[in-house]
Amino acid sequence: MTTARADVRLAVDIGGTFTDVVLQHGDDQTTAKVLTTPVAPEEGVLDGVEKALAEANIAPDVVGLLIHGTTLATNAIIERKGAKIALLTTEGHRDAVEMALENRFEQYDIMIDRPSPLAPRQLRWPIRERLNVAGEPLIKLDEESVRAVLPLIEKHDIEALAVGLLHAYANPVHEQRVREIIQSAFPKLPISLSSEVCPEIREYERQSTTCANAYVQPKMSAYLTALDARLREKGFSCPFLLMTSGGGLTTLENAIRFPIRLVESGPAGGAILAAEVAAEAGLNRVVSYDMGGTTAKICLIDDGQPLSTRTFEVARAYRNLKGSGLPVRIPAIEMVEIGAGGGSLAHVDGLGRLEVGPESAGSYPGPACYDLGGTLPSVTDADVALGKISPELFAGGNVRLAPEKAEEAIRSEVGVPLNMPVPIAAFAVSEIVDENMANAARVHAIEWGKDIAERTMIAFGGAAPLHASRLAEKLGLTSVIVPSGAGVGSAVGFLRAPISYEVVRSRYMRLDGFDADGANRLLEDMSREARAVVQAGAPGAELIETRLAYMRYVGQGHEITVPLPDRPLVSSDGKNLLESFDEAYRALYGQTVPGMQPEILSWTLTVSTVKKPIAKSSDKVVLDEEFSLPNQTRELFDPTLQEFVTAGLYNRLDLKSGVRISGPALIVEPQTTTVVASTFHAHVDERGYIVMTTKGEAV
Repeated sequence: MTTARADVRLAVDIGGTFTDVVLQHGDDQTTAKVLTTPVAPEEGVLDGVEKALAEANIAPDVVGLLIHGTTLATNAIIERKGAKIALLTTEGHRDAVEMALENRFEQYDIMIDRPSPLAPRQLRWPIRERLNVAGEPLIKLDEESVRAVLPLIEKHDIEALAVGLLHAYANPVHEQRVREIIQSAFPKLPISLSSEVCPEIREYERQSTTCANAYVQPKMSAYLTALDARLREKGFSCPFLLMTSGGGLTTLENAIRFPIRLVESGPAGGAILAAEVAAEAGLNRVVSYDMGGTTAKICLIDDGQPLSTRTFEVARAYRNLKGSGLPVRIPAIEMVEIGAGGGSLAHVDGLGRLEVGPESAGSYPGPACYDLGGTLPSVTDADVALGKISPELFAGGNVRLAPEKAEEAIRSEVGVPLNMPVPIAAFAVSEIVDENMANAARVHAIEWGKDIAERTMIAFGGAAPLHASRLAEKLGLTSVIVPSGAGVGSAVGFLRAPISYEVVRSRYMRLDGFDADGANRLLEDMSREARAVVQAGAPGAELIETRLAYMRYVGQGHEITVPLPDRPLVSSDGKNLLESFDEAYRALYGQTVPGMQPEILSWTLTVSTVKKPIAKSSDKVVLDEEFSLPNQTRELFDPTLQEFVTAGLYNRLDLKSGVRISGPALIVEPQTTTVVASTFHAHVDERGYIVMTTKGEAV
């Protein structure tokens, strides 16, 4: 074993159905896909890690870095399986998290569903104190009002506490004192302070984010601590980093303290992979399509950068409409996520309509074809019945499928109620989930003012290559790329992510009274905090710093981002920021507002390691003159003809650059299968990526 420790890195992604593992050793990759173990997720992680290490013949102590992403925090909020929490807030403001923004996201429906606060009203307790917007005390903290909640914590068996006092972002002293008093009586009780979790203006979003952090902290802390201990027992001694929602990596200690930053950490890895694939291919506009066992994620990427956001919603309760979920204010990659995965269950409702998802079979009992006790039909069962999946090759042979169970589930639950033969019933299931994903992609693009057409799709995840060509047809896309390791794409993305950390602070400042010294003190403090986190994960690495100001006209309700110079600010930067704001505002809205003064509400500072330059592909691979003939064939249902046709069956590992394949065809690899529809050709480019193009288009 001659591989150097620095060249061995391990990535793990826990999904709702599968846990994916990618072991990078030198220029080689070894992958593993195992079923997620919901009761004790660390068991699935260790199982997958052991399989990958054994296949590569690498010992745990040789691994130089372990990177982990997970949807456990997201699932805990969606399924309401987090801790029992209480919220301490300023007297008179206990109902802020329930009043929300006092708007109606669906104006004419008097029965709209709103998400219930994570802390119910009887567990939201007032504290007597008050700060003004500048952080100056109007009412001194009444410590007796804090001590009055101590017996309530014990009475209600509170497992975690959120503290969200008014204007604590401007001065955290009251919140810090509250924590001191509570911890003197309950030293092991997890306490989340809004001034640490989300030190920004806007009371509702700040309290909602703090409550969410408290809600998932006990579960995530227990899981991460247990996993770290088990890994050390197995002989791992490398740094353990966590993927964040914003596409960076953070330390284990920081992840335990702020687990809310791990929400959507798995999908973020996929977006990073897609962005790098786009950069390699020189593509300016792509749509990433990540479909796993439980959900499908779609992200728009322009000029090599995924869309990003600082606020998104978890667990939308009403028709996936904006405003019907719990707002979480953290750095995140913007994407749309719907309950459309391989495990999404199909059923016929009381009106005779076929519905697919969002409920999922998960890993246990899983789809009916897993033969683990599941009897309801899923998307994977439909794929098996349609011939898209070769049962003996599924998940690299780690999961044995029972095709007869899939067909029986579809026949009894869909075919009989709708009077359809099994193939047509299975096609109906597949068609509905594909249309759900296509509609989500269209709506997402429209919401962001983007055009979905004329983009290249980058497909990855265990189920995405199975559905990519059909989804591309529905969206009018003519090109699809399936990168290497597509079945574990998010985990591959983890290995390409920089170690980074973002700090945000709200500090109000008008440009006509620009205080350069005050801004510098704030930014220096933010830089120290961010660098401490990044250097813990990458000691001695070269670091870069990015600084932004969130600005608006005085009186406006929303801000735009303006870059700050990478140096200490001086008085004249007030004028420079005004010019930069005008330029950004004009680019977004077409014109500026004469006579209005801009102001800064929040500041963000990100420190990250320097990414290696992405080598662009020349794409000069010489394509074979003739289409490759398969060694095997398989019967595959053709959506256009609505009947089974003979499709070529290819092993991806045997395909060399330049090989051309004409659909219909199946390209099988250990963790997924790419379906080349009858309307597509495919070829393998110089990177080993599968490139599908519609027939009639140049390849």
